[in-house]
Amino acid sequence: MKKLSYLAVTTGLLISASASAASGSDGIEARLNALEQRLAQAERRAAQAETRAATLETQAAPAGSLKLNGFNDLKLYGDVEFNLDGASRSGQLTSLKGSDHKDWKPGDKERWDINGRILVGVDGYRRNQDGNFSGFSVQPLADMTGKMNLDDAAFFFGNEKNWQTKIGRFEAYDMFPLNQDTFIQYSGNTANDLYADGFGYIYMMKEGRGRSSSGGNLMLSKYAGDFYFELNTLVEDGTSLFQDNSYHGNSLDNKKNVAYLRPVIAWKKDRLSAAVAMESNVVNNAYGYRDSQGQFVDQSKRNGYGMTLSWNNTAANPDNGVVANLSTAYLDAAGEQDFTAGINVLWRRFELGYIYAHNNIKEFNTAGIAADINNPLSEPGKYDIHTVHTSYQIPNIMNMKNFNLYLGAYVSMLEANAGNKIANGDNDQRYGVRARFKYFF
Repeated sequence: MKKLSYLAVTTGLLISASASAASGSDGIEARLNALEQRLAQAERRAAQAETRAATLETQAAPAGSLKLNGFNDLKLYGDVEFNLDGASRSGQLTSLKGSDHKDWKPGDKERWDINGRILVGVDGYRRNQDGNFSGFSVQPLADMTGKMNLDDAAFFFGNEKNWQTKIGRFEAYDMFPLNQDTFIQYSGNTANDLYADGFGYIYMMKEGRGRSSSGGNLMLSKYAGDFYFELNTLVEDGTSLFQDNSYHGNSLDNKKNVAYLRPVIAWKKDRLSAAVAMESNVVNNAYGYRDSQGQFVDQSKRNGYGMTLSWNNTAANPDNGVVANLSTAYLDAAGEQDFTAGINVLWRRFELGYIYAHNNIKEFNTAGIAADINNPLSEPGKYDIHTVHTSYQIPNIMNMKNFNLYLGAYVSMLEANAGNKIANGDNDQRYGVRARFKYFF
């Protein structure tokens, strides 16, 4: 383009100069000066034209990649979980797994149920070259009752393999792992409706773990070599722990929210890991009841302690590896102390476990309560609960990857001290079976 401009301008100027050569030498110098100015102007116009052409070519070129708000990684995933359940009289020892089982209340009849949910999750993650990161996770649930619920909804930030801050709805460190559990839920989910008055309580260090329906979490965590430190804070309506808002025969009055502090120290080396933790409500007089004199009686004291030890060599031997867990937990609460110990082993997709729970209920308001054969623990005393659970995984149904079937079963036996006139041989055990279809996508 530049050469054509030069040629056109030069040709025109030469013709003009030839035609006027006879006008004398005095006019030649003036015409040469005019010629130089016109050549300079032509060069500038040619350069501007090239610049405009290059800009148009750049704007017309397709973008190399699509970026979503600067996040380095955006992941969409989910899983389908549907269960076929059968169980004896519920008595708070059947599967009441969160929103899937809210219709399963304590009763005296056998239970048959089809339940489940579909989870769709979205995770976002952004990482800088210095290891700093931030992200979010949201996991809505659609269950078979036609209701929409939520599993996790959390925002987090920190430095990889160093420290992290997390806030929202989620579960903190599991201090009582049940391995391949498919039917080991005694009431409610991990934070709400765990305690049902008049029934044995299998305490598992879950009261301050999180995923509450009446509050949220704030968690700080830190890695230091083989050690991991975590401090979870759960703020919620403390009476949400108790089904029917009742504790030891008294209706609870909520005055202010509780705040559970749950520090965890964990250690992991190769196949072996261990953790110790405690959880405690640090707000006094959060909830309670009024006695016959109208005085408020605080019932919000709840201090728990736990330890877990695990062995896992499936990373090195996925086909023939073993996962074994040993866990203990102790709760010191208002008018009650509970101790739980459990052991379970997973080998070649077969799991077997045992849980022992001891309840020591020191006070129970029996005024206006008649002896109920369906509530064997509705009076003060010491009670033991023995539970055996098992499950088996059948993988890749119809040769489809990530489509598995889990078969699970459990039996729980209740034992009361000799002075209890309610517990008897007709109402001292609970049992159940489940077939769970699980598909990840």
